[in-house]
Amino acid sequence: MKPRIWSVVLWLGVAVVGWGQVHEDARLNRTIETSATAYTIQGAKTRQEELLRNQIQTMQPDVLPRRIVFVPHWKYLYAARMYRLHVPTGMASRMFTHLESRSVFIDTDRYGDDDSLGHWMAHELGHLAMNSSSEEDAEKAAAKYRRRLKEVRKRDPQ
Repeated sequence: MKPRIWSVVLWLGVAVVGWGQVHEDARLNRTIETSATAYTIQGAKTRQEELLRNQIQTMQPDVLPRRIVFVPHWKYLYAARMYRLHVPTGMASRMFTHLESRSVFIDTDRYGDDDSLGHWMAHELGHLAMNSSSEEDAEKAAAKYRRRLKEVRKRDPQ
């Protein structure tokens, strides 16, 4: 019995030592890929997806979402309830960000026009950049992103 116990202890010791070995190019805080395909967009029409990818590329956010999901209103409400979304009194929610999964949910029935999509996406990217659910923190980061969108609109009026 004792040789079995010692062999288990030996193998566990080898496994622990192996965890400490990391390839020199592997880094935990690696810069997130900023290409247009570094995240997925689900449920959007082709035009919406192109517009959103262009807007996000223009904003150059510090942190990209992993996925952006366009959902109908009933599914949006369900997701908000499942993630225990807190909407401040007097505010309507068109989008929300789940920080843990870096997912942005967009209510397709309420998001508005193309300009409002960029405006509110800047806010959601602000939540990701600040890694905070605070609306004030998100707005601070969003101001920089909105400024970049505005500069591009001035240069390239449609």
